[in-house]
Amino acid sequence: MKTFRNLLIWQKSMILVTSNYQLTQKFPKEEIFGLTSQIRRCSVSIPSNIAEGYGRQSNKEFARFLNIAVSSLFEYQTQIEIAKNINYINEEEFNQLYEKSRELEAMIISFTKKVNSVN
Repeated sequence: MKTFRNLLIWQKSMILVTSNYQLTQKFPKEEIFGLTSQIRRCSVSIPSNIAEGYGRQSNKEFARFLNIAVSSLFEYQTQIEIAKNINYINEEEFNQLYEKSRELEAMIISFTKKVNSVN
């Protein structure tokens, strides 16, 4: 593997970030420093931590950053549920985003186990 860009988990998380920026553009303007910012920041954190961990010198450090990425993903899942509950997104949008995030969650967790098993 030559670069973190080759990692499917990084690629999928970048797609998620793009979707979130498009989604949050339609949120009320008064949310720009609230839920909009929170959703954007935690979704950006996912591929950022994957990339940063990839650049570390050890598998232990890489696994630590993958765990941070998955924590950001959990934060994201909570925030999109809040967005649904206050009717910023509808049930269908929520379900699509949540399912994509669950798929990414499983992939990151599986990859973390693989990284941890290589010593």
